[in-house]
Amino acid sequence: MKASGILLCDELIFSSKVTGTAQALGLTVAIARTVDTLVKLVEHPEIKCVILDLHYPDLNLTQLLPRLRGEQARRLLVVGYGSHVDTVTLKAAREAGCDLVWPRSKFVEELPTALPAWLKDDHSRSPLRDGGV
Repeated sequence: MKASGILLCDELIFSSKVTGTAQALGLTVAIARTVDTLVKLVEHPEIKCVILDLHYPDLNLTQLLPRLRGEQARRLLVVGYGSHVDTVTLKAAREAGCDLVWPRSKFVEELPTALPAWLKDDHSRSPLRDGGV
């Protein structure tokens, strides 16, 4: 696998926007259409970042995030995005352990500059700021 990021999203047009942005930057983001696929893909050591659509059907972050990070508490950047009016979901994602949680509009706006930083090898050296709602 050559991707260093995975997007969990079931919206074809939006996922195409993310993968297209990555491709334009010379990066690769794989698409997971199911949680099971996401969990399998994240086993690859080259994966540095997981991007989650917080409105993905039946997404349970309190169960999913420990599965993604594994038993060794792997350093994996988890970015969540969702509707700016759904502040309850955005707050719940932060509390569940997402590293960054942004409203969808900010996610789209910041994607071209944020994506290269998210997909780099070592997130421990540069602090990431949420800046969300």
